[in-house]
Amino acid sequence: MRSGQSAALAPVLQFTNCRILRGGTLLREDLWVRGGRILDPEKLFFEERRVADEQRDCGGRILAPGFIDVQINGGFGVDFSRATEDVGSGVALVARRLLSHGVTSFCPTLVTSPPEVYHKVLPQIPVKSGGPHGAGVLGVHLEGPFISREKRGAHPEAYLRSFGANAFHDVLATYGPLDNVCIVTLAPELDRSHEVIQALTAKGIRVSLGHSVADLRAAEVAVQSGATFITHLFNAMLPFHHRDPGIVGLLTSDQLPPGHCIFYGMIADGIHTNPAALRIAHRAHPQGLVLVTDAVPALGLGNGRHTLGQQEVEVDGLIAYIAGTKTLSGSIAPMDVCIRHFLQATGQLTGVPGCPEGRGCAWSKLEGRRGKWSSVPTSSNYLETGR
Repeated sequence: MRSGQSAALAPVLQFTNCRILRGGTLLREDLWVRGGRILDPEKLFFEERRVADEQRDCGGRILAPGFIDVQINGGFGVDFSRATEDVGSGVALVARRLLSHGVTSFCPTLVTSPPEVYHKVLPQIPVKSGGPHGAGVLGVHLEGPFISREKRGAHPEAYLRSFGANAFHDVLATYGPLDNVCIVTLAPELDRSHEVIQALTAKGIRVSLGHSVADLRAAEVAVQSGATFITHLFNAMLPFHHRDPGIVGLLTSDQLPPGHCIFYGMIADGIHTNPAALRIAHRAHPQGLVLVTDAVPALGLGNGRHTLGQQEVEVDGLIAYIAGTKTLSGSIAPMDVCIRHFLQATGQLTGVPGCPEGRGCAWSKLEGRRGKWSSVPTSSNYLETGR
């Protein structure tokens, strides 16, 4: 039986008493679904003469596409950059816990680590579909070690690397097989980085620019070579300057390939990015904005000492630092908190990838893997303004 015929025979599910975001406004409508696809109820009734096989009362909740987090280092005590014998069980725990924050798919992210960590961890994190058991795994995001020493942030300097004469061979020697990799963050000013960008994109891996001192021209060359994303905009890069805006300038650059859209991650946790900076980026290039958490293993655990790869992290209130320093070390805010901060800062969510009506999954190797629908309780204060 063909897949289309099978879908037509699947039961029709009708969600009632729910609110759906359309055109930037929350509307009270029913939603009809069959075989994972949203239906036009008029065609269903008048052309197929079908009614719902099952109804589910949403109790006034918002029904929205699940959020997608393309940069998350761990959470709930699980550190994706720690080489253990059973990495998969930790990923499964995080996947399960993320559902309660509206996240239905994510990219486990590894920070700069020694090669033996990549070789042991990467084979244990395969792409996996989501469901009631937990959020789906879209592929691994490798953040480092091919980044700037000056803008390394919380990445351990001892394990940073550059590219040699055989640049892509260096990548393979560092990471091992790339079968489970979805995104690689690198600094475009590194020698031979354009060769690596071209080789990675040829394998279907998306390249993100970050932890970098690149000027605008170097960033534009990287995009012309195939890079499509910016890792946590404004953080760990040169600040915007009117004579050379650096990587930030990509948001309004006229030197990108025709029809090319640059996407950029932002950490809207109330710590990493000032609300004014959120507004500036969103107003300059709204269709490219992707909210990320950059959450660390301490997510959900509270104050105290925790790990992030090869380093210790100290959580004090809402902030995570590299222990003994004032260097920010990722976030402890889940995605739903970041959504609220963004809404408070900008007053809108339309056009924000990973959010209702979002477009972010179209950016990466995640194409065709959009967020599953999830129910959001009114009491959680998502979108309470109804915008």
